[in-house]
Amino acid sequence: MTAAAPAPVTVLSADDARRIALRAQGLMGAPDRRSGVRGVLRHLGAVQLDTISVLARSHELVPYARLGAVGRPAVEAAYWGAGTSFEYWSHAACILPVEEWPLFAFRRRRYRDRGRVWNHQVTPETYRHVLDKLRAEGPLTSTELGGAKKTSEWWDWSDTKIAVERALAFGDVVCTDRRSWKRVYALAEQAIPEALFGQEPGDADCVRTLVAQAGAALGVATRADLQDYHRLRAEELDAVLADSGLVPVEVAGWGPDGATAPAWADPAALATAPRGRHRTTLLSPFDSLVWDRPRTERIFGMTHRLEAYTPKDKRVHGYFAMPLLAGGRLVGRVDPAREGRTLVARQVSLVDGRGDASGARHVEALATALREAASWVGCDAVRAETLHDERLRPALEKLLAD
Repeated sequence: MTAAAPAPVTVLSADDARRIALRAQGLMGAPDRRSGVRGVLRHLGAVQLDTISVLARSHELVPYARLGAVGRPAVEAAYWGAGTSFEYWSHAACILPVEEWPLFAFRRRRYRDRGRVWNHQVTPETYRHVLDKLRAEGPLTSTELGGAKKTSEWWDWSDTKIAVERALAFGDVVCTDRRSWKRVYALAEQAIPEALFGQEPGDADCVRTLVAQAGAALGVATRADLQDYHRLRAEELDAVLADSGLVPVEVAGWGPDGATAPAWADPAALATAPRGRHRTTLLSPFDSLVWDRPRTERIFGMTHRLEAYTPKDKRVHGYFAMPLLAGGRLVGRVDPAREGRTLVARQVSLVDGRGDASGARHVEALATALREAASWVGCDAVRAETLHDERLRPALEKLLAD
């Protein structure tokens, strides 16, 4: 009996892959305004948190990039206090849809098996005291639990803080709310819906579902892309990838020196050609479209690094340089700041990719993105301080004044 021939593998061009990725991330086509911020979170599967706040905090910038000027109080209300999401370690510290609580059981078990978090040590008595206090008094911040730090150093946690963070990692405690950017800790058995709290899928089932979810959020991805999305171990990914529901494809231009490279795609992403309006917006450096630097360079040809922790005199693009997305491509960077009711573009650089090093053809998109961002954060003026090519200033200032 002759063996069946293997199914043909779809070959995508680099442009096809780029458009698929944009649509999968909610940055191409009509935005889903009815589902709103919670819909964005459910689709992406994870929104990264970070302490830096320039225009706004990163978790606010992610839905803004996809939905436009959604009210900032509405963004916060969609994330916290409604029991629809929780914080945990995914790509990094992330907000996750509460439906994903069972899927991170594999990670909670790993922390428990390790018996510690970040080498901090705490006594069993302190651990029990934290849980007893939460059980008796309800959700509390680390300050209300007894204080977060021993000294003013950010890393010098108090025993109580170590205990509650360990309980968070283990899954005894969960954060579903914040007050003034402070985590509010609650017993997981009280804060997570009973139907979800009682689910404990096996490790392979957890990872398989997370890989499928990452594939849907990325559209088309290499093995490394899929591993990075929820920071999985290589052996975890490899054990489930073949039966994750994703299909193998080849992408031209993704390999070394522009060669074709193997990848995996969400079947739904291949079912229809991506079409629709491209979003023009500034992106957080922690946005899931660009948080994976090798993927960003492969898809968009932009090498982007967060320079917030780089000494000022060594920065190239600025403290919190935000990529500018326009026409489905990354066409520049803006390092923003706010001075009263003025949005200040401290440093602006545009790239063209078509032989025009000044990026002049993207000035209109830049002005659009700056005006919209300014309006969203309550600014009524925009000022550009430094342009990589000062010949662009007259055109930019005219557009900003209109």
